[in-house]
Amino acid sequence: MKVKVKKEGKVKEFKLISSWEDVSLEKWLKLIEFQEGSKTEEAEKTIAELSNIPKKLIKELALKDVAKVMSRIAQLQERQNSSLKRIIEIEGIEYGFHPDLDSITLGEYADIETFIKNGIEKHLPELMAVLYRPIKEKKNDIYIIDAYDGNIRIRAEEMKKMSAEQVQSALVFFYAFVKELSKTLQSCLTEVLKGMKKQ
Repeated sequence: MKVKVKKEGKVKEFKLISSWEDVSLEKWLKLIEFQEGSKTEEAEKTIAELSNIPKKLIKELALKDVAKVMSRIAQLQERQNSSLKRIIEIEGIEYGFHPDLDSITLGEYADIETFIKNGIEKHLPELMAVLYRPIKEKKNDIYIIDAYDGNIRIRAEEMKKMSAEQVQSALVFFYAFVKELSKTLQSCLTEVLKGMKKQ
């Protein structure tokens, strides 16, 4: 997407992201971090991160122009594709979203729970490294991913290259799953307790 800036009677064109898919997880984490500052700082840093407008020129933009750019960015985020991307590719390697969350291991769930408790925003790359793993075998839409061994440090670095759109769709899907799982666990535990009381 192009942004035109008029300065001293001259119009210059700059590039702004054209879709939310252009935003990597690493950039998205920075955008989240920018929200901790003032609204002015957030706007300045966000525009600098998502466009090629020089920082000096950003400070000289009229407020109405800043509002237009921020509005365009918000529109792109609203128009993002929220369907889960089960298979993603990063630097030539295919990663598959956990194909069967019903069979998630205790180790996987414990790590996910820890990342959520310690601040999901800070641990999104690690969370994605648990949910997305290299595909070992694939036929049509069916695939098998590497087993989980808890060693996710390198993969978490790779996951920073995912698009924010992919991450958000995975989080929405996973949130719905966890919500359903907690209901199932609660009813199972209730049944176990009833059985224990009868004995």
